Amino acid sequence: MVRMGDVWDRTTDVLSGRGRTLAGIAALAIFLPGVVRTAYSLYVGKDTPATALLGGLIAIIASLAAVWCQLTLIALSTDPATTEPQAGAVGRARLLPTIGVGLLIGIVFGLFLLPIFIALVGAGWSPEAMQAGQMPTLSSGQAGFIGLYGLLYAILALWVAARLALWTAVMVNERLGIGAIRRSFALTRGITWRIIGVFVLYLVVLGISFSAARAVTGVVFGLILGIGAKATVGFLAAVAGGAVAAAFSTVAAVFTAQLYVATRVGPAASAGTPFDV
Repeated sequence: MVRMGDVWDRTTDVLSGRGRTLAGIAALAIFLPGVVRTAYSLYVGKDTPATALLGGLIAIIASLAAVWCQLTLIALSTDPATTEPQAGAVGRARLLPTIGVGLLIGIVFGLFLLPIFIALVGAGWSPEAMQAGQMPTLSSGQAGFIGLYGLLYAILALWVAARLALWTAVMVNERLGIGAIRRSFALTRGITWRIIGVFVLYLVVLGISFSAARAVTGVVFGLILGIGAKATVGFLAAVAGGAVAAAFSTVAAVFTAQLYVATRVGPAASAGTPFDV
């Protein structure tokens, strides 16, 4: 039986032993690109097609770096014998397959949201109306449908997300593509509700820490720099939030790796070679 307490203990062991290396990778591949993206958005903006195009390119590069970072951190955290260059190579080798499977998962999640969008369009919603601040007028039936469907969707999405908790670890450690989805479902069988509990706790702590970091930094630098430095204060607050997000992303990657190790040696284990890229 997989015990989350044991997984967390192994997570803290990895963070203690390899924390500096993991933090360095996260700083370069998650935090720094995020800072550049925020600075560009605040100080350059998207006033022309050229600046908008460059902003989009920066966003894509930052997203690719973040995915590579997660894969690399998982590789480093799964096997203590793995070196940093080896983990980086695994991250590069599994980057495109991971993006492909991730897009497929996102499309499926999006398709199940279509009934809500159809109901909103039927009530007069449109992107132009939303930009103008105009909210659609919903009938009682439409509001009830959207509320009930949204609740069921949230519950189902949380359950599916828990069953998919290990798909990235599978992508790193086993030569699988779409099969990583089925493999993750197999590995998480019997521990779904425990994973959901970890998810909820993680999101609550992340949300509180992220908001607090941004709020405190914004207040402090707002008082120091004054009302005329609104953009700079916003940038510094975003940097503080980015640091918190990078730290939590590192912890999540290590925890995912250790949960994969714990489930892989259990009843759900199957033939698969770690880092078989």
